[in-house]
Amino acid sequence: MKNRITCLTLSFALMLMALPIQEMKASDEEFLDKIEYDSILYFAEEANPRNGLIKDSSRPGAPCSVAAVGFGLAAMCIGNSRGWIDYDKAYERVLKTLKTFRDNVPNEHGFFYHFLDMRTGSRTWSSELSSIDTALFLAGALFAGEYFKGTEIDSIAQELYRRVEWPWMMNGRPVMCMGWKPESGFLWYYWDSYNEAIILYALAIGSPTYPISKEAWLAWKRPVGTYKDYKLVYCSTGSLFTYQYSHVWIDFRNIYDGDINYFENSVNATKANRQFCIDESSVYSTYGENSWGLTACIGPDGYKSYGAKPGEALNDGTIAPCGMASSFVFDWQESLKGLKYLYENYGSFLYGRYGFKDAFNLDRKWWADEHLGISLGASLLMIENYRSGLIWEKFMGIEFVNRWIDLCMTREKPAIQKQP
Repeated sequence: MKNRITCLTLSFALMLMALPIQEMKASDEEFLDKIEYDSILYFAEEANPRNGLIKDSSRPGAPCSVAAVGFGLAAMCIGNSRGWIDYDKAYERVLKTLKTFRDNVPNEHGFFYHFLDMRTGSRTWSSELSSIDTALFLAGALFAGEYFKGTEIDSIAQELYRRVEWPWMMNGRPVMCMGWKPESGFLWYYWDSYNEAIILYALAIGSPTYPISKEAWLAWKRPVGTYKDYKLVYCSTGSLFTYQYSHVWIDFRNIYDGDINYFENSVNATKANRQFCIDESSVYSTYGENSWGLTACIGPDGYKSYGAKPGEALNDGTIAPCGMASSFVFDWQESLKGLKYLYENYGSFLYGRYGFKDAFNLDRKWWADEHLGISLGASLLMIENYRSGLIWEKFMGIEFVNRWIDLCMTREKPAIQKQP
């Protein structure tokens, strides 16, 4: 297999800058280089270079995903930190994106719609004004601001964050609403139990302009469940991404919510998810000790929030590689083994130009033919956190994140720590 050269320029047709397509080599480090590199290629090529908007999926005609843009902002920084993207090119792409969101993308009270038209930035698919997708975008923007500290990127990122009126999204309730639509108002669903929304609450409580009360941190439920030897505060779906997305940005290793350490909680969730797949391998041939990671992804019957116990454990034999890749900081040995197993055994079907495609199901003889931006983004950032700690290092230096920690968390391990 010969290296191919892809020209990425700032024109709409060509993209950001010249990057070769790397060939797989033997060592683990080179394997991780390949996964990261190919994932960054997605955020370089599946973006509109005129405005920085990034597609939800590699399929033709897909709209922009606001959350994917948040991951993409970080991807440009990772590409520069690893020497794959020139500083000026990375800076220019990030700056253009943030200016687009400041000046051209519609917002209500600072919140953005879930999906946007790739050309105009306007709302599409009748999508909701999304609280969590806004938070994931802002996390990427604030991280980029820290990476390019003291620049116009830093200034605009803070401007976008400071204009969000977080109390509005609570709609008079003790917890945050999931979203709002102009046609019908606030959604029926609220962030009232453990899930991926910790990053949302962290940014809302830490806000220097429109903060919500720290009482909101105490208002959401923390249900405890067990699967085999693993006890944890769990999300109702059991989907792995709910134990990952906040951890992409926040380093929970040395902060505690009372007697709960959410990093260890996610370690337990990861191990429980893998064990569930091993136990169910007699039912679904896709599952096994090196093929696990039940999480939200595209499946043979559409996008579903697949999960394991404890939780609802919706599953049909579909596995998403991002479930393992985004678990890298929690169990790097099993994650690496699993990813190498998928690459070596199913790479011709499952691995494409931008790395692992979204999912597969051996029982249904089904293979996803597209890459998903949020799946690639979480995988990329978590692998980078394991390798260098780059995202954690920068994000944990943000003043507003530390304000949330000071108000709601403790930095010392409890004298007698009870794991959930």
